[in-house]
Amino acid sequence: MATNSWTSRLWQRTTLTQRLAFVALVPALVTAALLVTLLTQRQLANLHQVAHDNAEAIATQAASISLQPLRAMQLRELVRIADSVAELRHVTRVQIRTSAGQILADRREPDAGGTPRETLTVMHDVVDHDSPGEVVLGSVLVDVSLHDAIAAQRDSLRYALVVLALSLLVAGMVGWQAARRISAPLRHLAGAVRQLGQGDRLVTVEVTDRTEIGELQHGFNHAAAALRDIQRGMQQQIERATQELARKNAALEAASQARSRFLAAASHDLRQPLYALTLFSSALAVDEYDPQKLDRIAHLQECVQSLDHLFGELLDLSRLETGSVQVEISEFPLDRVFAEVSRNFDMVAEQRGLRLAAHPTRLWVRSDRTMLTRILNNLVSNALRFTRHGGALVGARRGGDGQVRIEVWDTGRGIAPEHLPSVFDEFYRIDDQPDAGLDDGSHSGLGLGLATVQRLAELLDTEVLVKSRLDRGSVFHFLLPTAAAQADLPEPDEDASADLAGRRVLVVDDDPAILSGIRFLLRNWGCEVEVAEDRQQALEATENWPGPPDIVVCDLHLRGGQRGLDVLAALDRHYLRDGGTPFARLLVTGETRIDHLHDIIAAKIPLLYKPVSPQQLRRAMMSAWTAARDGG
Repeated sequence: MATNSWTSRLWQRTTLTQRLAFVALVPALVTAALLVTLLTQRQLANLHQVAHDNAEAIATQAASISLQPLRAMQLRELVRIADSVAELRHVTRVQIRTSAGQILADRREPDAGGTPRETLTVMHDVVDHDSPGEVVLGSVLVDVSLHDAIAAQRDSLRYALVVLALSLLVAGMVGWQAARRISAPLRHLAGAVRQLGQGDRLVTVEVTDRTEIGELQHGFNHAAAALRDIQRGMQQQIERATQELARKNAALEAASQARSRFLAAASHDLRQPLYALTLFSSALAVDEYDPQKLDRIAHLQECVQSLDHLFGELLDLSRLETGSVQVEISEFPLDRVFAEVSRNFDMVAEQRGLRLAAHPTRLWVRSDRTMLTRILNNLVSNALRFTRHGGALVGARRGGDGQVRIEVWDTGRGIAPEHLPSVFDEFYRIDDQPDAGLDDGSHSGLGLGLATVQRLAELLDTEVLVKSRLDRGSVFHFLLPTAAAQADLPEPDEDASADLAGRRVLVVDDDPAILSGIRFLLRNWGCEVEVAEDRQQALEATENWPGPPDIVVCDLHLRGGQRGLDVLAALDRHYLRDGGTPFARLLVTGETRIDHLHDIIAAKIPLLYKPVSPQQLRRAMMSAWTAARDGG
């Protein structure tokens, strides 16, 4: 098997010309080898026969002339006869014996150089024909040298090999030329096939004869012409398809840009009244003790939260599509993120009779903490929304290659296998099952939560995967790189390090409803509040204060093309000229387009996206004031 495989590979590596030359040379080689072998053997047999006949003749002659001396027992004559016979060419030894085996004469030619010679021995009896009964008087033994015969044989063999080599050379040259002539049309066909595959021009070959090769050449020319026609037709179809695809891509791009513009407009314009509604609904609950009114306010806040969730999904998608979300990588302990997620949803889980658990861990990760928190918030919110009994679990375990696997488990109704490939698509929603028991006012959203999760995961260079079983629950998991554990310093308590009571706060917004709502809310927090709708009003509003404001909360875009950055710059110039200290600043916007936010990102000013909940606003104001105070 190994030999066959080797010969097969060797045969496959040869060219057609080499194969044809080999096929032509093999018969000539075999024929010449057989002829040389047969002729050499025949010549060798002839040489041996000649040598034997010569020795037989010499022995017969020696026996005839030895008859009388042997009869008379003339020893000297017998010795003379032996010497004379030994002098003949090729005779190396002559021995005359009696019938009893007694040697009467023995003449032997000495070996040349001590080298033994190959000889042929012939013995002939000396018979007395004249006596009654033809008595055998003795015998003559003659050794004949084969040296000349062997030399002649070698010369003949050498000549035969030379003739064989010349014959093979001539046969090889003739076979090679014949193979090249036979394979030339096929080589031209192979080259034409390569040209046909590489170029777009018509390729033809010359028809050289009327044999099968000629038919093959004719067939190639017809096939090349047909292929050229098909190629032209396909090129035209490809050009039309390319043009159609370009038109559809342009339409798709225009639709995508229109959607982005709509989302940006919705995030900016539609969230303005929602922001005001959020502020007013929160302010209504302050100092209100009537249970009936509080119940109505609670329902109002639930509606506002539902709207806020829907707009939040649109805002997140818009910000991700416009690239306004910037990744800030740092190293931090996972436990703090888990604790923050638990604080966000503990009350939600308790209201629905569910249990939310975050498994403690000492692992640290290298990632964007804000994005990771948003991913886990969305996954936990999704888990609690579609879980009727049991609850949700957030945990982490060490994976391979320096990574940690973060998981969110739930005991909800699960996801059917046919829905799993699409759950991360935009606007994909699984129809609520009637027996889901979601009668607690929860909403299913727009189908953007998991799409946002996957977009955020892509920014973190990972992928969220899901496994689920109907009526058993689901688990979402993804990987993040681990980091070396560091000294875990306690996070500052914002409520303890800063207090908004008595702080001078300037609010700049071009929406009177928002100004009214936030002024009422901040005054309930004990702040001194001044409001303004543009830069001039902002400078005038703070004239009654003995010094600069502690915090300035400003909208990013104001009427008349004014920008929040310009208002902050004007206030800086005004107060720094008077020797005042820098104030804390906070920008609020519904804008999501990245080209409109470059200045904010470069200035590293805290930015909140409308609608801002009172809790978010309070935390941001405390953080900004603490940072400004410590920096001053």
